[in-house]
Amino acid sequence: MAYITLNKQSFFNNLDVIAYATKGVNKIALVLKDNAYGHGVFEIASLAKEYGITKAVVQTAKEAQNIESFFDYILVLADFPHAANDKARYTINDLKAINRFPHATKVELKVDTGMHRNGIAMSELRKTFCAIKEQGLVLEAVFTHHRSADELSSEWFWQNDNFKKVKQEARILAKEFGFGELRFHSSNSAALFRHVDFSEDMARVGIAAYGCMELPEAISVEGLKPVLSLYANKISSRELKKGECVGYGATYEIEKECIVSNYNFGYGDGFLRVCSNNYTTPHGVKLLGRISMDNSSFVCDEDKILIFDDATQVAEAAKTISYEVLTSLKAEIQREIV
Repeated sequence: MAYITLNKQSFFNNLDVIAYATKGVNKIALVLKDNAYGHGVFEIASLAKEYGITKAVVQTAKEAQNIESFFDYILVLADFPHAANDKARYTINDLKAINRFPHATKVELKVDTGMHRNGIAMSELRKTFCAIKEQGLVLEAVFTHHRSADELSSEWFWQNDNFKKVKQEARILAKEFGFGELRFHSSNSAALFRHVDFSEDMARVGIAAYGCMELPEAISVEGLKPVLSLYANKISSRELKKGECVGYGATYEIEKECIVSNYNFGYGDGFLRVCSNNYTTPHGVKLLGRISMDNSSFVCDEDKILIFDDATQVAEAAKTISYEVLTSLKAEIQREIV
């Protein structure tokens, strides 16, 4: 099987850049959902703990349970408590779902300020605070999510203005309903670097920490480095002559005699099939033919090959985003910190 290396120095470099923007390590909440964006949740959690990160963000209660020994605070974005976990905070995404949270659950309220995906409507704030109180939940924070922070438009400013209104009303309601002082957060990776003077209680940082954030040049961030590199091992080699074809469907015809080798990384491992006949490795090695389930063919005779060390390059070939490239990598692939 192919294998992955995780560059510790690059990861720590990225956290340095992020900590400078947040004005402190204690304000970084590292997003570890979907196997830490394909990097390996336990490997990244251990590195984050070593660096001093105490906050994490995940999608499910199971993910929170798996990493509870690494962090003091874990925000669960879209699930309900399965077992007692004092470190976990659960997101309220819908007013109608409040009765599904057990009494005394620590919760954070997500408000829809314009993305129109998850979160209560801004007009439902009072009704939601009342329902949280009646259910006996412990409300700790209010947050939102930006839909266009990675695009050069006015929408980021518009959502910020909406969230300012939410914060003003939420503070008044917290006092009225007897909740403690609330925390507020809205910044994902891109939004964090849009701030001139970051002042929120934390930033939920994912893709920036992994060094594959893509932004327009006018708002780009300097100094981030990709953390993950993927290698594959040779299965077999053969000499092919001009006119012979490679792989399923014979979609690639050899232009001149060469050695073609098969390597043990295919779409079953997470190599997006759309890259077939349309990808060249960082070392200039060309992919030939269709990607198979468990292997891919390259003009190469080396025992191992670097498939990629920057997911944005694969994303460009696949006409997608680095998130999809990374999260497609199967958890069974061996990961090693270097």
